[in-house]
Formats: sequence, C-alpha cells, structure tokens
Amino acid sequence: MTANNSDLHQQVDHYSRLLRLPSFRKSYVEIAKQAAKANQSHEQYLLDLMLLEYDERTQRRKKQRVNRAGFPYQKHLQDLIREDLPLDASQKLPALERLDFIDEGQNIILAGNPGTGKTHIAIALGIKACLNDYTVLFTTVSRLVTQIQESRSNRILRQIENRFEKYDLVICDEFGYISFDKQAAELLFTHLSLRAGRKSTIITTNLGFDRWKEIFGDEVLTAAMVDRLTHKAILVNMNGDSFRVKESKKLALT
Repeated sequence: MTANNSDLHQQVDHYSRLLRLPSFRKSYVEIAKQAAKANQSHEQYLLDLMLLEYDERTQRRKKQRVNRAGFPYQKHLQDLIREDLPLDASQKLPALERLDFIDEGQNIILAGNPGTGKTHIAIALGIKACLNDYTVLFTTVSRLVTQIQESRSNRILRQIENRFEKYDLVICDEFGYISFDKQAAELLFTHLSLRAGRKSTIITTNLGFDRWKEIFGDEVLTAAMVDRLTHKAILVNMNGDSFRVKESKKLALT
C-alpha cells in the first residue's frame, strides 16, 4: 500500500467513524474489489455501499427495538404449535399476525386458563411488531402498578404517562394474578385509559370478566375498566389444555 493510499484509508476510516458508518468502514475495500472485478461504475459501487449500510442499520434498529421492549424471553410466531392452541386462538391468529390491530388502535384480550399459550402469543406478536418498526413495551401488570406508584412518589408520573401512551403496542401480562387496593386500581385504570381508542394494548389474563371484581375490589371501577379495555377489542378465548400438562404427560411416557 503506498503512502498516499495509506493516508486515504486513514481519512476514510476517520470520517466514516465521525459519520457513524460502521458497515461502510468495514466493507468499503472488499466491495471496491468486487466492483473492480465486475467493472461496475462508481455510482453502482457507492449505491452498493449505501445499501449495505442501510440494511445493516435497519437490522440493528430492529434488534434494539426488541431489546428495549423488555420481553422476558423471545418467542416467535413460527415457534407456536398451532394445532395445540385453543380453537378460538388458532382461528384468529392469522388475522392478528397481520398486525392490522396496531394501526387501528384495537386492544387484544387473551383470556383463559393457565398454560394455553397466552404469553407466548403476546410476546410473538410483540416481537413481530418490533421487526415491523413499531415501538413496543412488555410489562406485567404488577410491575406496571409498582412503576406507577413509584413515579407518583417521585413526582415523575406525567413523564411516565407521556412515554406510556406513545408506544404503538403495550403488552400487559398476568392481569389478575394479584389484586390491588383501591388507590392502585384507580392508578392502573387511569394509566391504561391514556391509550384507549388510540393505541393498542394486549392483555393476558386467567380470569373471565365476571371475576375481575376480585382484582379491583370495586364493582363500578371494574365495570369501567372492562368497558374501556374491551371497546372495539379482539377477544380471544384461550381456555384449553395446558401445554405444560401435555409436556409433562409426554415426559412421563418416555
């Protein structure tokens, strides 16, 4: 490599770092060699470099969205054993995975007994949303209530509310696992109401609506919560045989 070429490479390295073009910096020499062999124009060489940077930046952005969403683990739609899902879920899933419900601001309520795939479906839809450039938050209801209470104590509630209502999709898992006192229930109702009719929320719950009073302890608040969350919502009946029970039976037979 001549001194002049060495100086040019140093400058390319320097400015590509300043411009934050890591894929460009890593690949421009190799792509230049390929372009020379193929007798490509300068314009084609530059386009190939830009496309490479764009593609890799897009993949990084999607990965960051998935990481920021806070999923407890990663499950994808292709991992679902669809024939083992409850009938209502298997029938509605093809429409849900198109993600039209996000653009239309519809909620999804996945309600049924434990172990039937509610959280798996919710996470899988959330990950697909991230990969389609939607902003997603995954949280358990108990964690959300704790966060609301702490932010209220620290006087940053409005900041938390602003962020919460801007997510394209929020997944609230384990609705009904714990009950709340009246103040916590009212805070949760107010928080979820910020998104009503505008942004999508997925709720997973083991309890039917007739038992939500057990969570909130107030009949009027419960009725308001059910009305707010189910307005234009897609209700998915997740009652069926538990995956975990099925796996245990299979293990017992081996």
